[in-house]
Amino acid sequence: MNLSASLERAHEFIQERNMKQYVKKPVVIEAFQITDSTFENPIDGLTYDYPCIRIDTLEGVMVGNIGDWIIRGVKGELYPCKPDIFELTYEEKS
Repeated sequence: MNLSASLERAHEFIQERNMKQYVKKPVVIEAFQITDSTFENPIDGLTYDYPCIRIDTLEGVMVGNIGDWIIRGVKGELYPCKPDIFELTYEEKS
């Protein structure tokens, strides 16, 4: 199934179940982007295996790669986020 068909099926699924729409609460997060220099200054609690970082999250072990973002969530947990999703979801606080 291609992406267009998947999105159409997801839209149908939502319509069939009369799902409501919700808006994400505005929450300020902390984040950093994984770069080569990230591996020079490791953070306790993360497992470094260049070019990956393994993170024990609330949902299990997740892997972040160079270019991904590591986010500290509202409960203090760390988890990776792909750059395209990060860009669509967050903007730098001024």
